[in-house]
Amino acid sequence: MTEMRSDYDSEANSISIEFKAVDSAERADQVHERAIVALRDGSPVELQLLYPDLGLNEPIHAAAERYELDPQALAAAAAAALAAPDRLVTLDIGIVQSPNRIG
Repeated sequence: MTEMRSDYDSEANSISIEFKAVDSAERADQVHERAIVALRDGSPVELQLLYPDLGLNEPIHAAAERYELDPQALAAAAAAALAAPDRLVTLDIGIVQSPNRIG
C-alpha cells in the first residue's frame, strides 16, 4: 500500500500530488506543458498539474510514462483533490494484482 497526498489550490488552479514527504526537491522536470515532476535522488516525490480545468489525461500520462507511475492512481488522487478543493486529501493506493493470481 502506498500513501499519496493531494491538494487542489483553487486560487492557483493547480493540483499537487505528493508521493513522498521530503524537505525539498533537488530538481524539477517539466514532462508536459501542464505537468511538472519534482525529483529527489532521481526519484519522483511530487507531481504538479497546472490548469486541471484544461484536462488531466495528457499531463498525467506524460508523467506516468516518464517515471513509471500508476496513471490510475494519479487520476484518483487528482479527482479526490478536485472534489475537496483547498483541503489536503490522503489516499492509500493498493497494489494492482494480476487477474491470474490466486489468493
